[in-house]
Amino acid sequence: MAEAAVRYLRSTARTPAPRPVEPLPRPELRCVGEDERAPLDRQEFRRVLGHFATGVTIVTAPPAAGFACQSFSSLSLDPPLVAFMVGRTSTTWPRIARAGVFCVNVLAADQAELCRSFAVSGADKFAGVAYDAAPVSGSPRLSGTVAWIDCTIHTVHTGGDHLIVVGRVNALGTGTDAPAEPLLFHRGRFGRLTEG
Repeated sequence: MAEAAVRYLRSTARTPAPRPVEPLPRPELRCVGEDERAPLDRQEFRRVLGHFATGVTIVTAPPAAGFACQSFSSLSLDPPLVAFMVGRTSTTWPRIARAGVFCVNVLAADQAELCRSFAVSGADKFAGVAYDAAPVSGSPRLSGTVAWIDCTIHTVHTGGDHLIVVGRVNALGTGTDAPAEPLLFHRGRFGRLTEG
């Protein structure tokens, strides 16, 4: 019995080296079938779900790809994973998928205009935007943000008309300036925290 316990403890003490994560190809796209659609009005769905306040991020990848994203979340502590959702029709997502890495930039309350500029398709989103390279991936790390999370793409899942992207966190930190309030999105408008 004691020998079995020692073997078990020795086996758990060895931590396997993390396996490298290969960038995944873009999944096959398909339309959502009529039999998969819930009998819900799309506008009502948006209106009700809009009552859930979220933070706002910009997801970036090298050399200069990025989009505004409010569907970001922490996912796992061990291993350290985060997730975000992106529309299947996104023109930026294929560039991030090819890079195999990304940086999540958590926006500060005064960065609503920056968010709007990254929400526009086809524009030069980085024109006039201050950033440096995230330490591991080299993804653009935007200046003035509340926090940043530097990741490698871990896996991608399908989810209706969106993709669920899971990233393994390689490095992270908070903004270098004084602590800032985060930018919030609620009921179709930007907002900020208020003490109450």
